Amino acid sequence: METESEPYVRLATLRQLHQVVADLNTARSLADTLQAVADGIVAGLNYELACVNLVRPDGDLVVAAFAGSPAAEALITGRVGSRASWDRRLTMGESWGDLRFIPHTEGWVLIEDDVPQWHTEGPAPRFEDEWHPHDRLYAPMYASGSGRELLGVISVDRPRNGRHPGPWGREALQMYASQSGIAISNARLRSNMQRALVRLEREQQALRASEESFRQAFEYAPSGMAIAEMGGDQHGRLLRTNDALCRLLGRPASVMRRYSFADLVHPEDIGTLLRTSAEGGRAELRLGRRDGTYVWVSLRNSVVADTADGPRFLLTHVEDIEERKRHELQLAHRASHDALTGLPNSAELRSRLSARLCERPFAGSGAPADAYEPPYEYDHGHGHGFDFSPVGAVAGAYDGHVHSVAPTGGEVDDGTKGLAVLFCDLDGFKSINDRFGHHTGDAVLIEVARRLTTGVRDGDTVARLGGDEFVVLADGLGSADAADLAVRLRNAIIPPIRVDGRAVRVGASFGIGWAECGMTVEEVLNSADQRMYIEKRSRSKMHRRAG
Repeated sequence: METESEPYVRLATLRQLHQVVADLNTARSLADTLQAVADGIVAGLNYELACVNLVRPDGDLVVAAFAGSPAAEALITGRVGSRASWDRRLTMGESWGDLRFIPHTEGWVLIEDDVPQWHTEGPAPRFEDEWHPHDRLYAPMYASGSGRELLGVISVDRPRNGRHPGPWGREALQMYASQSGIAISNARLRSNMQRALVRLEREQQALRASEESFRQAFEYAPSGMAIAEMGGDQHGRLLRTNDALCRLLGRPASVMRRYSFADLVHPEDIGTLLRTSAEGGRAELRLGRRDGTYVWVSLRNSVVADTADGPRFLLTHVEDIEERKRHELQLAHRASHDALTGLPNSAELRSRLSARLCERPFAGSGAPADAYEPPYEYDHGHGHGFDFSPVGAVAGAYDGHVHSVAPTGGEVDDGTKGLAVLFCDLDGFKSINDRFGHHTGDAVLIEVARRLTTGVRDGDTVARLGGDEFVVLADGLGSADAADLAVRLRNAIIPPIRVDGRAVRVGASFGIGWAECGMTVEEVLNSADQRMYIEKRSRSKMHRRAG
């Protein structure tokens, strides 16, 4: 059993870890910070040797700090290893989260590469998890943010208990490497600030502005940490939060101790939080700020377990991902909406229609009973689940799916309510494009889209199928309702549209189809399209007769 699995040792290690992380942020220069990183491994994480390899501007890594052996420090400090050799090492062996462990059985091939290394001698391992003198364990350090820019690599050797680190030891080393990357980034920022202040001393006004700018850039770096209680009446309560998390949420540390993450999370994300809290791991969710808004964050959780009493603490790393989430939502919206009108596009229209249709028609729709599959069956194609009632026992419903059915009385309302599909084609639009240009045509399409959207109910869908074709999905309508809606929308489109001081007109032809289970999306759209074509041809004949 690993030493760190003992509760008192683990709690002591946790206190040491917090202390060495605090020491990282007190170092003033980059050199002091790098040495503090190496010293922290020896002082707080129970390794006898630690080496910090820092990425240089040319991409290679230089040994910037060493702790645990003055002889090794004098031998390899300042030596450089190529980036190619380091990239090779960081893809070998076993992946322990962000850590990379290369056992001695594989590491012998690295003895002759150009990475500076120091190996201690010792007897061969006696146990399966005993540390071998030629075992290698690396902890990459990354810059804060979503780019994962490599800042350097911490290499460690000779665990004091002589064993490979367990889950808690690995997570502690990985978390320490993450905090070390932040500390190195901040030290570089401080160094840049100092150089900038020296350059700006001759201009007092510029000095004050730059000093404030750099101060804010440093103080508001997004990297939060929290410890939460697990189990008992106070389960989930935040025991400790760092300044970065307090700033992110706009709440002082004294106030944060009154909350748990469950108190702060967005109601829609509570399930995600509970699963992550129970199992450990990562989650992306929204946390509430003091001003009532929410911010998207990535939570990385680790449960500190007690083999006797169960989980005791939850270690959480909080990273601000608001910008990335906003970008993802924007991309999703662009993929599903028409760039010109802002309406749902053809792909989104088909997706919404498909969600309402299943392959089995409703038994009450008039088809012979033997045309349908028997009940008491699992529908693999539509994912309804098991049905323990006769088919069609509930009108329009099967296995929890509300079937789409069509009225049968043409424009005479037979009392059936269904999902109406109104196919709209603009009349005279091509002549507007030909006479006045595509700028005017685009303006007409935008205005028609606005009029259609204004003329439907909340919850109805107005989509642009392409060109001058639009489709309206309106649920819960009878035959007469759909006919009335088509008339209202046509009348809304007819009034003149003013573009650049010019009044132009377009007409509209509507075809009414119905979405009915047993049909495909294309069959539904083609049915409405054909009815629109019949109506347009009929109106054309009437105009010729009137002429």
